[in-house]
Amino acid sequence: MSEHVRVEKNDGVLAITLARPERRNAITVAMYATLAEAIEGAASDDDVRVITIRGEGRDFAAGNDLADFLTALPRDTTEIPVWRLLRVLAENQVPLVAAVHGNCVGIGTTFLLHCDLVIAATSARFSMPFVDLALVPEAASSLLLPRLAGRRGAARYLLLGEPFGADEALSIGVASHVVEPAALESALADIVKRVLAKPPEALRATQKLLRHRTRDEIVERMQLESQQFAERLESAEAKQAITAFFESRGKRPD
Repeated sequence: MSEHVRVEKNDGVLAITLARPERRNAITVAMYATLAEAIEGAASDDDVRVITIRGEGRDFAAGNDLADFLTALPRDTTEIPVWRLLRVLAENQVPLVAAVHGNCVGIGTTFLLHCDLVIAATSARFSMPFVDLALVPEAASSLLLPRLAGRRGAARYLLLGEPFGADEALSIGVASHVVEPAALESALADIVKRVLAKPPEALRATQKLLRHRTRDEIVERMQLESQQFAERLESAEAKQAITAFFESRGKRPD
């Protein structure tokens, strides 16, 4: 379990909060393990009707904690907590709602591709700078993003690493709702209330139908991405890019 992921269950809601505001909710290997355990556990818990996720502090998630990844990530991709979380997301049958604000970087954006509903504050800014770090996309984003944004739109976001705002996220389907920052919590509460009002068995069955026939290809793409991601982490090109990233922020990887 990670102290930086808060998991609370109450009245049919499994509320997950990324609670590492001092590091802009950059996700560590331990945090991935806790996220995977929480979402996976909801599948067999009939008391959980909806899962919510949000970030504490000024950002939703600043992507992976690169220093942690370089030191703590197992090189066998089958043992990586990230891979476990990605499989859990692909297999999840509980409605998953995200409320995002501030920066959503890397996995902070690609995670959202697996949510059923995404409420974005107008302050939200999305980016997937994998290539800038000499890495490759993950979370099946190389498959799912072109389906939403089109081939050339996906190239803008993945090849060029162009950031985009809440309105653009809404227009391409990364977000389902856009609200003012002050209204984010109330909008999430309203969506949760509406979900909880639905017949639970019909809700899960419909969520399952929405994902029918896509699970296998998503898992296959996730596995391909994960293998290449691990290989890229070991490359001289990635080490150089990541070192430059830390130096630009006056830090060094551990």
